[in-house]
Amino acid sequence: MTEPTQRESQGELGGRRSHGGPGTRGKTTIADGVVEKIAGLAARDVDGVHAMGSGISRTLGAMRDRVPGGGKSVTRGVSAEVGEVQTALDLEIVVDYGVSIADVARSVRENVVNAVERMTGLEVVEVNIAVSDVKLPDEDDDQDDGGDGRNLQ
Repeated sequence: MTEPTQRESQGELGGRRSHGGPGTRGKTTIADGVVEKIAGLAARDVDGVHAMGSGISRTLGAMRDRVPGGGKSVTRGVSAEVGEVQTALDLEIVVDYGVSIADVARSVRENVVNAVERMTGLEVVEVNIAVSDVKLPDEDDDQDDGGDGRNLQ
């Protein structure tokens, strides 16, 4: 695809410049954090995703959640690089025991790409997923093993 020429992008009408409709005037920028929030919420919506982030980040997040006004961080486990028209995402997830990791990863990618592209208009060029842990049925959510199977408490 070729870049539009200066005349095509500004338009000409009878020798005068046409600025186009009001919706085409100006520039919109989207912060990395906005894309990270959208991606984090979309990833959490997928069945089989138990949590986002590594064991340490989940522990720190659990402490932050207990502090009044701390609130849950929807960007935990999500990193985005946002350009003018494209974005790339890295996600770190914890899956429920017994699910197909490949199927969960595929569903997360689809959900994240659809949500980010629909809401931002950016092209998602890649969604890298790191599975950092598996949530066993008998594990407490408060318990953190640091991702290596050892209880850190």
